[in-house]
Amino acid sequence: MGNLAFYVFIIVLLVGILSSAIKILREYERGVVFTLGRFTRVAGPGFIIIIPVIQQMVRTDLRTMVEDVPTQDVISRDNVSVRVNAVIYYRIVEPQNAILNVENYMEATSQLAQTTLRSVLGKHELDEMLAERDKLNADIQEILDKQTDAWGIKVANVEIKHVDIDESMIRAIAKQAEAERFRRAKIINAEGEQQAAEKLVEAGKILAGDPRAMQLRYFSALHDIAGDRTSTIVFPLPIDLIEAMRKKE
Repeated sequence: MGNLAFYVFIIVLLVGILSSAIKILREYERGVVFTLGRFTRVAGPGFIIIIPVIQQMVRTDLRTMVEDVPTQDVISRDNVSVRVNAVIYYRIVEPQNAILNVENYMEATSQLAQTTLRSVLGKHELDEMLAERDKLNADIQEILDKQTDAWGIKVANVEIKHVDIDESMIRAIAKQAEAERFRRAKIINAEGEQQAAEKLVEAGKILAGDPRAMQLRYFSALHDIAGDRTSTIVFPLPIDLIEAMRKKE
């Protein structure tokens, strides 16, 4: 009976040692192995064996992670208070740096994204935040990527999701947009007048080249006006036309 208990104890001990020594890492996982507290290697994926007690392993995930940046209060360069939130996409490219160089890489990346978001947007005016999001996203992504490089993290993309402004500012922006449309309408109207004037000058030069062309133009104008019989038409008769008619007589 005593021998049986001893054998059972040995079997349980061996099973425990093997279970702690054998590790299976998925394709997207890597293991950072420490031997007596010192970094030894990055293992995986697949079947991994470590020495119990002497070696320890920390798992890392190489898939792209999504971090929702909480809403931040930002004051733009033109002193407008806005609330902005964003989302960042990043992944681990050097597992040993992500474990050795920073205590919690996920929390560190999140906090860095929040401060960078406030810092970058605070240097721009409200119009730039609303109209140039792609440029702002690229600027934030570049800064984050440089800062997280020492942590073995690659920031793939940053997207600003919402820019919320006060109701009074919405009304002011609407007035500004209306004024901008009115300005463009005036410019288009002025350009049309300029083009019409240029064409009239060209037409005048052509008509001045032959007096008969001017006479035909007068007759065409009288024909157009004659269609309206409800009013009296007073039309000036050029002296040149009268002289031309006298010559024919």
